[in-house]
Amino acid sequence: MQIADRTVASFHYTLTGEDGQVIDSSRERGEPLAYLHGAGNIVPGLEKAMAGRSQGDAFKVTVEPQEGYGERHEEMIQVVPKSAFQGAPDPKPGMQFQGQGPQGPVMVVVTAVEGDQVTIDGNHPLAGKTLNFDIEVTEVREANEEELTHGHVHGAGGEHE
Repeated sequence: MQIADRTVASFHYTLTGEDGQVIDSSRERGEPLAYLHGAGNIVPGLEKAMAGRSQGDAFKVTVEPQEGYGERHEEMIQVVPKSAFQGAPDPKPGMQFQGQGPQGPVMVVVTAVEGDQVTIDGNHPLAGKTLNFDIEVTEVREANEEELTHGHVHGAGGEHE
């Protein structure tokens, strides 16, 4: 069976950056990632490269930022007062918080703290980066009705509800 819309694909991956450093790997967790093809559950460039593949296929794919996590947007970097962090009186670089943006909730990372001013970045950590995937497809199957209705995979390697 080939990966196509309405199928569930499971795969092991190793993601490296432009410098060759490993960013993430399913092999370290010991369980392949499972996703519903065509539902936008993985970055678009990788989903396009997965189409038509079958169990046992192994390949490498490079995903440019516009087909990955998007370009970085400087307007998503802001300086806010420490008082904006209710319940977290001492924000430090690297801490993550959920904020409220114009389109709803957004995750932000503290990148700097200077006095009473805190710099936050709402960009995805991989925004603006070229992603290099080393893929091994471990399984392809038809999605069940519940997965199609919910728009994601249930069980091993997918969502747990």
